[in-house]
Amino acid sequence: MSHKVTISRNFVAFATLAVSGIIAITAGSANAQQAADTFAPESGVSSAGHGQSVTAKNWIISAANPHAAKAGADVLRQGGNAIDAMVAVQAMLGLVEPQSSGLGGGAFLVYYDARTGQLTTLDGRETTPMAATPTLFQDENGEPLKFYDAVVGGRSVGTPGTPALLKTAHEKWGQLEWPALLAAATNTADHGFEVSERLASLIAADQENLLRDPVAKNYFLDPNGAPLSSGTLLQNPEYAATLRDLAQNGTENFYFGTIARDIVEKVQSASWNPGVLTLRDFANYEVKERAPVCAEYRGYDVCGMGPPSSGGLTVGQILGMVEPFDLSSLGPDAPETWRLIGDASRLAFADRGRYMADTDYVPMPINGLLDQDYLASRAKILERDDALDEVSPGHPSFSHAMHLADDDAIEFPSTSHFSIVDSFGNVVSMTTTIENGFGSRLMVNGFLLNNELTDFSFRTHKDGVPIANRLEPGKRPRSSMAPTIVMKDNKPFIATGSPGGSRIIGYVAQSIIAMIDWQKHPQAAIDMPHLVNRFGTYDIEANTSAEALSVPLEALGFKTNIRDLNSGIHAIMVTDDGLIGGADARREGIVIGE
Repeated sequence: MSHKVTISRNFVAFATLAVSGIIAITAGSANAQQAADTFAPESGVSSAGHGQSVTAKNWIISAANPHAAKAGADVLRQGGNAIDAMVAVQAMLGLVEPQSSGLGGGAFLVYYDARTGQLTTLDGRETTPMAATPTLFQDENGEPLKFYDAVVGGRSVGTPGTPALLKTAHEKWGQLEWPALLAAATNTADHGFEVSERLASLIAADQENLLRDPVAKNYFLDPNGAPLSSGTLLQNPEYAATLRDLAQNGTENFYFGTIARDIVEKVQSASWNPGVLTLRDFANYEVKERAPVCAEYRGYDVCGMGPPSSGGLTVGQILGMVEPFDLSSLGPDAPETWRLIGDASRLAFADRGRYMADTDYVPMPINGLLDQDYLASRAKILERDDALDEVSPGHPSFSHAMHLADDDAIEFPSTSHFSIVDSFGNVVSMTTTIENGFGSRLMVNGFLLNNELTDFSFRTHKDGVPIANRLEPGKRPRSSMAPTIVMKDNKPFIATGSPGGSRIIGYVAQSIIAMIDWQKHPQAAIDMPHLVNRFGTYDIEANTSAEALSVPLEALGFKTNIRDLNSGIHAIMVTDDGLIGGADARREGIVIGE
């Protein structure tokens, strides 16, 4: 039986919807398309390709891997809610997309609870070992280590937060039994999955680093020492055993028992850069529920993750600074549009580098940074005809005396994002990571450990002035992850987010501008070529129509760099007539809805 859903608000969206009500699948790449065809029942499911959003009536999920999307969809189909599906998705992502996220990492969850009408966030960010010193990433002369000298091995590993976030969220809001939510990933780990083209290429590119840990080497390389090729059936019985332990014991053994001991031993005995993580760090770990950070934009409330993430604040600042300008009339092809967005981003990043860090350790002017008068004063700086020569942090209002130096932390792209809306009206926007691709390259109990501590500034001070995002025992490193829920009249309208290191902020801001100012449906917004400016040079996505903007942007005074910009935006729009989802063709994601 086939149905079609009509979407209002002038958004154009097509999908053939079929099977047990309605199912729609969109594939973000040839690889994902193959997987979508594999997962789809034979009775008439069609796959919407590049440029088409998927529509649904009851529930919808957009995730970065077909196995993960299907695991979440099966939970929703069985009557589970968005939190139940989130657990199943993350458990599967840790298996089939191990380079990006997993049990050895951390995550941020933005959640709308339809029953209470409340929006909240869970902070599952990793924490610094209590035995760590502020000079952890400095050499004997007090100079910062090179990034990869710091990343690979135990030194960079923080206390993982993802398992605690999954269990905490499920205890607060889940409906189905906990063990059932881990079953799909457990079965897939037992029976194996085919290595995708993307995973195979990433293994090949990182082969030298993966060789340093014997366990990672044996898992990601074949018996001859060659990287696994796409199509290889990859089984992970150790991961299955870990999931069975979680299913039976919750997170008890992960934070207080055998799994915690295994991780600590692995970190401390690493042959490359042994670390200082201890059992006390696991016993002390806690997920923190925090109020979302919300910024007004054209009648919408754009709500995201606050500190220790810089994502919600910086996205909100960018939008607040461009709001006085008519981006709708200018359109997405005008160099002036990107002058405004680019320089607003530079100003926001200047504030980010000066002020943003873990507020449990560093006082921060959160309200001042999003104050409308402050953003209006920053927007005045954009009232010119060419690019800003230079930018500097502003002076937001704050009751605390501030004397901070600018940060110099490096943040490389990996990570994953997924969005879910269930049949009850609950909404999940979650970004999850182990930081750099393959994290610390240390593997234990079937999963990789994070290198999250390298998100701190390697320097603690500049000219005697402290840096807000300096490393301190127990502190959570600043992140750019920006899971976002856009609210309209106190109801969810958009759920969006992306991986991509500090470029996440630009990707997410652009997706919101595209959907609100240019009235693009989610897939069209995601498919747009990227232009991202953080620190002065304009990154322009290679092999896209955006390359034509390089010359006019240079004429405005920008330096430009044409390069790959590998986002992974997964977005859902909630309309009066139904749900619309899109997946990023730059990765392997799909959308499934019913």
